[in-house]
Amino acid sequence: MLLYNGQLLSSESFTFSLPNRGLFFNDGFFETMVWAHGSILYLPHHLHRLHRAAAALHFALPPALVTADALLATLQPLADTFAQMPCRLRLQLWRQGGGLYTPTTSACEWLVTGQPFTPLETQVERAAFAEKVSTQPSPVSFCKGPNALTYVLAAQERAQRNLDDVVLLSPAGYVAETVSAAVGWLREHVIYVPAAATGCVAGVRLAHLRTIALALGFGWQEGLYLPADLLAAEAVFTANIAGLRPVQQLGDTLFSSNAHVGLHHLRLADRHATPNY
Repeated sequence: MLLYNGQLLSSESFTFSLPNRGLFFNDGFFETMVWAHGSILYLPHHLHRLHRAAAALHFALPPALVTADALLATLQPLADTFAQMPCRLRLQLWRQGGGLYTPTTSACEWLVTGQPFTPLETQVERAAFAEKVSTQPSPVSFCKGPNALTYVLAAQERAQRNLDDVVLLSPAGYVAETVSAAVGWLREHVIYVPAAATGCVAGVRLAHLRTIALALGFGWQEGLYLPADLLAAEAVFTANIAGLRPVQQLGDTLFSSNAHVGLHHLRLADRHATPNY
């Protein structure tokens, strides 16, 4: 089953008409969320990024997606098809109309698909810096979708090199993110994360984690960091909606991330603040 502009439809019989600006020009974005216990995890952060993306692309969000209450009510029928089990919901929005590059409307269409959700919190055994692809900073690089091909290429490199993950750098050589997660590291009770200027996605799990880290007394520093800064860390982790994962090795550098006391406390507090899947 899926939701198309508010209608619950069968996935097997679903079709959409052409022209489709999302297909033709990638004129849209998406938001991936986890539904559990009758709500969306990290809902305020998802809603904030949704509104930011709509504003950046000059989309008029449909009323069904504008507020937290409206969004939950809209997604509930699809979530209910998963028999009260946690599920991953992908909300895709694209601009209506045809034309060439110049849009003729701010109205959009939207589609929500779902699949069972499985947390991923295991250790990242082997990672390395990406060698063939970098991020692409732009006014829309903070949201998901506009730079999707960058992550496709990064995922291909990850597979070709037989790695668990790759860390992408910005065109200027600063640490940005991994294929599908934010990256952060700890040193002397301070958590360091890349700035938005690197072209990284504005991660909702990382935004959630910042609140937890500050409550625990950690420092939080967002900035432009070189690979050497990351390699000098005491512990490294990746974070997305699927989980918070310690990194064991990055290139030739080994970390004791899984045993790091500070990261352990951070992960424990994160679990306590997140409903059980």
